[in-house]
Amino acid sequence: MIEIISFLVTMLFVYAATAKLLDEAAFRQQLALWPLVAGFAGLIAIVLPVVELGIAAMLTVKNTRFYGLLLSLLLLVVFTGYIGGMLLSGKPLPCSCGGLISELSWKEHLLFNLFFIALSVTALVLEKKKGYQNSYRQANH
Repeated sequence: MIEIISFLVTMLFVYAATAKLLDEAAFRQQLALWPLVAGFAGLIAIVLPVVELGIAAMLTVKNTRFYGLLLSLLLLVVFTGYIGGMLLSGKPLPCSCGGLISELSWKEHLLFNLFFIALSVTALVLEKKKGYQNSYRQANH
């Protein structure tokens, strides 16, 4: 189950990063419309996809998977907080996600992110439980 969830989250981050990198100019322009990050749009347009790819790489390696799951959860929570802010503000700002994800409404995007947050939390709990079981086995051998 941990591997399946890690794979799904990895695919999400690789897809999102690739879409941003393939159309970096449009991504930067959309970021410039966000009041809180407009001044950093150029930097974020480069750093965010690199961070997403880094997290995806961490999720593919067993020794770094737990930290990759933690970082993916953190990033998803930040994105979801922004989406919640957009829903509460009622401002018609564009989604800076790439590809098919950008076609979602803010409410659909919120549900999409909440689904991936739930997956990440589930994988973290299972990973932690697995770690405790391995520690117990090692202590009793």
